[in-house]
Amino acid sequence: MRRYLARKLIIYVVTFFVAATIDWLLPRMVPGNPVSLLLAKMNLQPQTYNATYSLYMKAFGFNRPWWDQYLNFWRALLHGNLGVSIYDFPKPVTSVIADYVLFTLALLIPAILLAYFAGNKVGAMAARRKSLDNTVLPVGYLLTATAYPWLALLLAFLFAAGGIGHFFPISGGFSYGLIPAWNWAFMWSLITHWFLPFLTLFLVAFGGWAIGMRNLIIYELESDYTHYLEALGAPSKLVRRYAYRNAMLPQLTGLALQLGVIVGGAVVTEVTFAYPGLGYLIFQAVGNDDYFLLQGIFMFIIVGVLVANFIIDIIYVLVDPRTRVGISGA
Repeated sequence: MRRYLARKLIIYVVTFFVAATIDWLLPRMVPGNPVSLLLAKMNLQPQTYNATYSLYMKAFGFNRPWWDQYLNFWRALLHGNLGVSIYDFPKPVTSVIADYVLFTLALLIPAILLAYFAGNKVGAMAARRKSLDNTVLPVGYLLTATAYPWLALLLAFLFAAGGIGHFFPISGGFSYGLIPAWNWAFMWSLITHWFLPFLTLFLVAFGGWAIGMRNLIIYELESDYTHYLEALGAPSKLVRRYAYRNAMLPQLTGLALQLGVIVGGAVVTEVTFAYPGLGYLIFQAVGNDDYFLLQGIFMFIIVGVLVANFIIDIIYVLVDPRTRVGISGA
């Protein structure tokens, strides 16, 4: 077990190093100069522009060779320093991310967990009931093939822009006239602004999980061990329970693979609804060529996805006896 976890940990460390390097490189491939955009906001006089430009280029380290900038990136990262935001200058990147990250977590965690458990349950039920299967299968294919921004626009039109009714707002994290406080008015505003972005992420993921579990349950019910149990006279409820538990193992692996996809879906969904999460912050950072803010956001996403995958690897070992036997044999 220790050797298995150590091997996995080495893989994740190497993955983190490669991902962090790409994270440093990608913002610098975006056309434009972040210092020029920053100075454009200051409306400087021509006689002071060049001196100020040189000062900021030196302060941000953009006047150094690329390899020196790369080494400084790692030195700062190992000390927990993600730099200063150019978009929200002179605020540290960590402080900017802290203002937005709770909104993204409030979307992702419920959407991932609810879609996973609800989709698996409904898919398992559809595999046993033909009447339900005739509904779940086409709806599931439709949902999982739907693009996040298109579904977000459709939900906004139906529930916020006059389709069925003006039930939910379509922009922001809460009403602009409210001051954040622990009272019912503010909490209700948070919920109403949160619901449509959450529903977008939930529905797309739900369709994929339902179809996957439906197909896996049908496969398990046609396998040799289920026929053997039925020949022994085992109750159908027991047979279905074994089929469900075995079908959950590939779905657990799929959860690890889908984390990056749903994070990408959260980015475009937040931009569509102008929801103040990390996705919307990425959009703002790209528009302002904010290298450090982009690096910090992607670093947070990289670490979050890698940690979640590592936890799923551990859970997989605990729930799958075949993996434990393989580890012991190794």
